Amino acid sequence: MSKTPLAGELVIQPVVNRMNESTLAAPQDIQKTGIRKGLLEDLALKILYLRGEMSLIELGDHMGLSLGVIEEIFQFFRKEQLCEVKGMTAGSHRIVASAQGKLRAADLLSISQYVGTVPVSLSEYATWVKIQSVQAPSITQADLRRAFQQLVLSDEILSQLGTAVFSGTSIFLYGPPGTGKTTIASYIPDIYNDEIWIPYAVEVDNQIISVYDPGVHKKVEVPAKEEFDKRWARCKRPRVFAGGELTGEMLDLQFNANSKYFTAPLQMKANNGVLVLDDFGRQRIRPEELLNRWMTPLDRRLDFLTLPGGRKFEVPFDLFVVFSTNLDPKQLADEAFLRRISNKIKITHATPEQFLEIFQLECWSRFLPYDEGLPGHVAKYITEVVKQPLAHCYARDLINQIFWAAAYQGMPARLTRETLEEACRNYFLSTDKN
Repeated sequence: MSKTPLAGELVIQPVVNRMNESTLAAPQDIQKTGIRKGLLEDLALKILYLRGEMSLIELGDHMGLSLGVIEEIFQFFRKEQLCEVKGMTAGSHRIVASAQGKLRAADLLSISQYVGTVPVSLSEYATWVKIQSVQAPSITQADLRRAFQQLVLSDEILSQLGTAVFSGTSIFLYGPPGTGKTTIASYIPDIYNDEIWIPYAVEVDNQIISVYDPGVHKKVEVPAKEEFDKRWARCKRPRVFAGGELTGEMLDLQFNANSKYFTAPLQMKANNGVLVLDDFGRQRIRPEELLNRWMTPLDRRLDFLTLPGGRKFEVPFDLFVVFSTNLDPKQLADEAFLRRISNKIKITHATPEQFLEIFQLECWSRFLPYDEGLPGHVAKYITEVVKQPLAHCYARDLINQIFWAAAYQGMPARLTRETLEEACRNYFLSTDKN
């Protein structure tokens, strides 16, 4: 958190206007869903088979469809004798799968076990990703201060971050270990103060791709409005984090052999939001392989995924990508790729003044009292005795050492010169050459 006020309050205007929510209307007939009639009927029959007796209203809520569309499906079921009517509830038919319907549903489940919300079409998905582009929101300097208020950052770094986020493209955070790159990256999604619509699933060539992920997409509770298309969830902008566990397979469609349907890759889940690649260069996928895979998407903002049989299709690549690394970027990527990463910010060690502020904030947040002069003493001890530069993480890590030692000894944590120096001896590698 920078204590120096930023000059002015410049508002960065959006590239396109914020989406008009009224345009996301619930389709009132099958044709307007953009999804093939047979797929809707098959999905409804599987749900009915697994859930048992349901009212048409309940079936519509489960599928995210209006009653008008469900009525069309119901009439087809009656005609084909795939359901039985069990009665009425609040003016809505209660139905159950017939014996013939159960046989057909079982066959359908052997092909795909997807029984969630009805997908949207690929073209509709692409349209809404464009409308809600990560390049569209208005960003103010106040948004930057709010998002990073818990951190000690210079005005110069805040300005660079604001410029990068406004670009809506990509950023390279690089510098020595312990300088806060991962922490900064984790706070970037907090800059955005708007909400978007995420589809539960997308349909491509009769294949269903699950997109909504509760671990990535945070729903925003809004009053239910029947006119809105319930196949979409209102969410904060996505935030996806990938570290050393990242593999090449995670960048492609994920097919579950048990459920027999696809899950979107992490970059598709991150559309309209932020994707952080932490510890870049240490993933299970080689850096050059990842960079070659994303050369075109970063440049054209379009990605290509492949279905079984080799059929490729185009999806938007509308995300703010954060590469965070303590390795030399020139050793990770060639000039052609680095040129496509529009923003590069070097995060260096803390100044003595910044370190003191970080140390004080860490003590205050953990209700740890200290005598005047102790933060300065530990900074001097680190630089002169341990002979290390002042990494941002040292304040947190050394105070952790003090709390752990106190807990082990069954005593309350105390911040003294002795406990600080003992924490340093436990934390840093010995400089003794003997």
